[in-house]
Amino acid sequence: MQKYQCPDCIYAYDPRIGDPSQGVPPGTKFEDLPSNWKCPACRAGRRRFKAIH
Repeated sequence: MQKYQCPDCIYAYDPRIGDPSQGVPPGTKFEDLPSNWKCPACRAGRRRFKAIH
């Protein structure tokens, strides 16, 4: 599963972990996150994230 990095801080969304702080369960692909989801560390919008390898 593809990880995505926030360009404004060091947070990386890992779909294997999800985002418990916002009720996103493990196994949720980045593409399936709600459109209003924000970086839990700095509150950057989802559209700012970039895929990392």
